[in-house]
Amino acid sequence: MTHSDPKTVEDAAALLRAGQLCAFPTETVYGLGADATDADAVLSIYQTKGRPRFNPLIIHCADLAMAETLAVFSPLARKLATLWPGSLTLVLPARPNNGLADVAMAGLDSVAIRIPDHPLALALLAAVGRPLAAPSANPSGRLSPTTAEQVRRGFAGRVPVLDGGPCQAGVESTIVRVHGDDLVQLRAGAMARHDIEKALGVAVAVADQHAAIAAPGMLVSHYAPRAMLRLNTTPRPGEAYLAFGAASDFSGPTANLSLNGDLHEAARNLFAMLHQLDAMGADMIAVAPVPDEGLGEAINDRLQRAAAPRE
Repeated sequence: MTHSDPKTVEDAAALLRAGQLCAFPTETVYGLGADATDADAVLSIYQTKGRPRFNPLIIHCADLAMAETLAVFSPLARKLATLWPGSLTLVLPARPNNGLADVAMAGLDSVAIRIPDHPLALALLAAVGRPLAAPSANPSGRLSPTTAEQVRRGFAGRVPVLDGGPCQAGVESTIVRVHGDDLVQLRAGAMARHDIEKALGVAVAVADQHAAIAAPGMLVSHYAPRAMLRLNTTPRPGEAYLAFGAASDFSGPTANLSLNGDLHEAARNLFAMLHQLDAMGADMIAVAPVPDEGLGEAINDRLQRAAAPRE
């Protein structure tokens, strides 16, 4: 069944208030939204994406007041919340009887929440008046969408999309767990760990790659195109090439994340260019090395998960 897309924020809000799904833009990637207080609506996210039920969802809030009804904020968490709206998700102790569907938290006693930095997303949240569960709007394990058209293609027109143009960050939010006085990055993302540390004067540790799943984006194989990936390498004949930095003389299908070696530009282009190369039909994409610093940490995280063995 093909759905017609909502034309306005109110159209999209009406769908969500009625327990239906609607994809919408954020500054990071497009999210597949559902009323986070409606268990049936949240279950339809898992069903539509083919997402494992043990993988929790990020809950998007209109403002800090809404977030405080869902989670317990320590003084340290409040300090981090000064970076909202923004590409930062906090994993906090869930407030008892917070009204969220248990399936949205995958049965955990914590909740992943953020306030997105996108005018349409904020307007939609305000119009719905409820928190929205919204993982990336793509089939589970596949490339995240940064345009409305990529959402339409990914779900073959079965999900309505509120079109807000291309996403500015291009990779998902950074996820940080607040545990007492300790901060642990569970997923690198669009807000660089170094920038969080610099802005707030706090240290942020990095979770072990084999840590138990406590937040979205921690599956080993994730964010994958149809093609397989070879990382930190140069292309062979018959492959496609995802380049970074100086122009390559490779004659095959090529996309360059950033000719100038700009990590912000590379993050913004990552999923869109993997979509582009995947559509060209190559079975293997060779990926140039990307510095593992700043936003490069998030870019390399996505590339490593995309290249991981698939079940």
